[in-house]
Amino acid sequence: MIKPLHKFVQWQLLSGQLDHWTAYHLAGGAFICKVALWLGSGAFWAVMAVFGLGLLWEVAEYFIEGTEEVYGTKKRWAYNTAADLFVETAIAVWIVL
Repeated sequence: MIKPLHKFVQWQLLSGQLDHWTAYHLAGGAFICKVALWLGSGAFWAVMAVFGLGLLWEVAEYFIEGTEEVYGTKKRWAYNTAADLFVETAIAVWIVL
């Protein structure tokens, strides 16, 4: 029997939410948040900087890479984009808490 956590992670891998770039999005979110804080931004604006730059990055990826060309389907691309924005913003929120 497959354990619930294992099943959830497998679903994330198969749906395109987690891939080899997820760790880079986590690291990028943490780095951008810390730089924003070091430069004097408040907690809210540091998180918004991460989200805004992450959104710009995903828009650039859309125009450079496309959707189905890299991810196979638009659904997998949408899952991946949402997951990327979630993990980088979540790490920023965690840092400022």
